[in-house]
Amino acid sequence: QVQLVESGGGLVQPGGSLRLSCTASGRIFNINGLGWYRQAPGKARELVARINSVGKTNYADSVKGRFTISGDNAKNTVYLQMNSLEPEDTAVYYCNGFGVYWGKGTLVTVSS
Repeated sequence: QVQLVESGGGLVQPGGSLRLSCTASGRIFNINGLGWYRQAPGKARELVARINSVGKTNYADSVKGRFTISGDNAKNTVYLQMNSLEPEDTAVYYCNGFGVYWGKGTLVTVSS
C-alpha cells in the first residue's frame, strides 16, 4: 500500500504561481511513478504531469512551459511548480502513484 498526501493548493490570481507537494509513504522506494492529475468542475480527471518508471517527465500539452514536476527521493516527495496560472487551471489536483494510488486532492483556484 502507498499513501499520498497533497498540500499547497489555494487561491491565486491569474498569472500567479503555486507549488504543490505530494508526500508518499508506505511501500515506495523512490519517486518514479508519481504524478499529478486534475479534475475541473464538470470535467473528467486528466493527467497534468508525471515522472515515469525511468525518471522521465511527461506533461499535458496545456501546461507545457508553465508547470514543472520535480521530486526529492530522500523525502519521497514530488512537487508541481505551477507558473503563469490561468483560470482554466482551476481544479482539484490529485497526486497519483503508479496509476493505482490516489491522494485526496488539493483545490487550486485561479481567479481575480
